Amino acid sequence: MANPLVGIFRVKELRERILFTLGILVVFRLGAVLPIPGINVRELNAYFLSQQNSGNAIIDYLDFFAGGAFSNFSVFMLGIMPYISMSIIMQLLLIVFPRLKKISQEEGGKKKIQAYQRLGTVVVCLIQSFAVTQYAQSISRTVENLLSLRMLPFTLLAMLTVTTGTMFLMWMGEQITKRGIGNGISLLIFAGIVARLPNALWELVGRVRNGDLNLVFVIVVFVMFVAVVALVIFEQQGQRKIPVHYAKRVVGRRMYGAQNTYIPFKINPSGVIPVIFASSILTFPLQIASTIGGNVAWLAAVSRVLSPRGTLYNILYVLLIIFFAYFYTQVSLNPIEIAKNIRENGGSIPGIRTDKIEEYLTKILNRIVLPGSLYLAIIAVLPTIIQHLFNFPSSISYLMGGTSLLILVGVDLDTMSQVEALLKMHHHEGLTKRGRLRGRNL
Repeated sequence: MANPLVGIFRVKELRERILFTLGILVVFRLGAVLPIPGINVRELNAYFLSQQNSGNAIIDYLDFFAGGAFSNFSVFMLGIMPYISMSIIMQLLLIVFPRLKKISQEEGGKKKIQAYQRLGTVVVCLIQSFAVTQYAQSISRTVENLLSLRMLPFTLLAMLTVTTGTMFLMWMGEQITKRGIGNGISLLIFAGIVARLPNALWELVGRVRNGDLNLVFVIVVFVMFVAVVALVIFEQQGQRKIPVHYAKRVVGRRMYGAQNTYIPFKINPSGVIPVIFASSILTFPLQIASTIGGNVAWLAAVSRVLSPRGTLYNILYVLLIIFFAYFYTQVSLNPIEIAKNIRENGGSIPGIRTDKIEEYLTKILNRIVLPGSLYLAIIAVLPTIIQHLFNFPSSISYLMGGTSLLILVGVDLDTMSQVEALLKMHHHEGLTKRGRLRGRNL
């Protein structure tokens, strides 16, 4: 039996897509270490090295999900989060304003909405990049020669550079989706998290050697990590099958016989989207408050209250995950549209009256989404629990659960399912010898 990895590079289309995706990811990682103009990199590294033991949870959190780009003050320091934040705002606006939704349903309406979303992303980037310049100014008060430019030229140049970097990241994500192996935006976030793995593991080894961490606790946590990964995969692939029966029908001169099929409702229909949305919504005010907090007293208080290790942050995090799980499910799996399609094609659900299909599907989705969203929320707060119980460094605890773990597992499953679909399309075996990957795209 041929090695499936060898089969990947034998298929010309798949080989080109993978190499293109890898090339984009290399550019992304180069941009993550390229500093913005006007920053003394040596002084900046010395400052963050001195702050390493201070436990600044907010900066650690922002830097972790930016793949280390935030502490480097690189052109990609905002990451792709401004685009995700704006996409959430746009989805909410489509629901609140019927006129905007009507525009999206017209011919060429999706392109107009995408144009509005890009303009909104620019606005969000300008706000966040201004907050970054204020943060740099607060650091320059304690670190001499940090800024090689005056404040006004540095502010304008930094805002332009960082905003351009995020828009370029957005473009790269779209190119991966079109010409690569798909999931462009998710893959960029995935790459940023994976890039932090070596440093996190090295820090863990250092703490064990110094006696700051008990080796037994480390082994216990890693066993928990393997168990959580297995549970996440099980939850991501779980389905509730709704049987649908289609009666005989005549199309032209042909008669089509009765057909029995089913609608696969995943236990977690929205995947990792609620976690990404929730973290993005919280990151936006958190970054503003933490970076400008040195100059404004009440923002500094907000920054302390919204610490990723704090109780209020985790409560809001859980509530937002549950909200976005329901919200995204209603947007992507509309029971009214599904019931309409079933009726128009002469289908029915056994034991359910035709006029009650919407009500039945809504009840099923509500029962599925609630435990799925609660499960996501439990995984999301695991880093805080691990930090409090085992005194683990934030770089490791973020990998043991929460947004990073869900993104790593979810994006990996989706990417594998897309690669397997392309292999099978070219009459090759899939990535697994037994069974198949039940990804959302298969």
